[in-house]
Formats: sequence, C-alpha cells, structure tokens
Amino acid sequence: MGLLDRWTKRQEQKKLEQTKPPVVLKSDKTSKDAVVVKGKEKSEKVVKKTVVAPKEKSTPTAKISMTADRILIRPLVTEKGAIAQSQNKYGFVVERSATTDVIKRAIAEAYGVTPLKVNLINVSGKWVRFGQSFGRRGDYKKAIVTLPKGKSITIHEGV
Repeated sequence: MGLLDRWTKRQEQKKLEQTKPPVVLKSDKTSKDAVVVKGKEKSEKVVKKTVVAPKEKSTPTAKISMTADRILIRPLVTEKGAIAQSQNKYGFVVERSATTDVIKRAIAEAYGVTPLKVNLINVSGKWVRFGQSFGRRGDYKKAIVTLPKGKSITIHEGV
C-alpha cells in the first residue's frame, strides 16, 4: 500500500497548487522583466532577463548547414577525369546528402568559380574478398562539375 500512499500525497499536492493560482505581474519595455509571484506562503521576487536575438538576413548561404570542407570530401584524380578536365569538367567525391545547389555553393566558396552545371552519380561499393571472408566497400556520391569556358581550378595541388 506504500505506492498508493505516495500517489495520493501527490494528488493532494496538485489539488492544493491548483486551488491557489499564482498571480504573475510583469513590467513592460525594460531589458529585465520583474516577476512577482503571489499566492504562496512567501512572496518571491524573480528577475528574468529577456534576450532579443538579432534578425538573420535571408541569404542563400545562410541556409547551408555544412561548410565546403564537409561537402567536398576529395577530388577524383583518375585518367578519365584528366581527359574530362580538357572540357572543363572536374570530378569530386561529395557528401552523400549533398544536393546540386549545395555543391555549387561549396565549389564557389572553395575555389572562387561558380559552376555552370553539376551532375551527381551515386556509386555503390564493390564486393571484395579477403581470403575466405567477403566484404563490401562503402557507397559514395560523385559530382561532375562543369565550369564556364576560360575558368579552371587546380585540384592536383594537395594530391
């Protein structure tokens, strides 16, 4: 019966709190709001600070949650990619959740060139074998970025 006693005590406390509603008084147009609570045994004075957050400008870059370093994982350096660079097409391994608009902004932020077009390819990982056990390489997303004529980026510097 100990559980029921605790439950009934809580119910009685809730009823007492509901019968005497606290009266809240607030002052207006100040940096601090003074709140006085009445209706309890002792009147308490509580001071609350109101913080006004600055309004954020609605720019397209403010909507990006990831930085260019997290979106562009690494450049794709392959023979096929080297041939495509003559046509101003560059390959990158990108974050799996990245979209074309986010990738365009990341390229513009990282390299200072706004791409004309971004094509995305979801590449599934290959099945590999290590002795008797099998495994699978990870899936990744590949982006082929087309730049305007006369513009280029150097992706071989850090490779």
